[in-house]
Amino acid sequence: MHPYSLAELIRDIGIPGTAVRTSALRQLVLQAPAPVIARALGFHDKTTTQVVAQAGGTWNRYAPSDYT
Repeated sequence: MHPYSLAELIRDIGIPGTAVRTSALRQLVLQAPAPVIARALGFHDKTTTQVVAQAGGTWNRYAPSDYT
């Protein structure tokens, strides 16, 4: 299924796309360190760090490193 088709179906049933993305990101940063999620999804580290702080996450002692 094409992402645009899926987005259209989600809108048609009344679920706003932004809320879905925000909820998914919030859930991900609660399950894994924010810098890891940021790198995997192309977000800035500060964005995911803010989301994990708002969500009450516990990854505050994670020390990211450059493994490239």
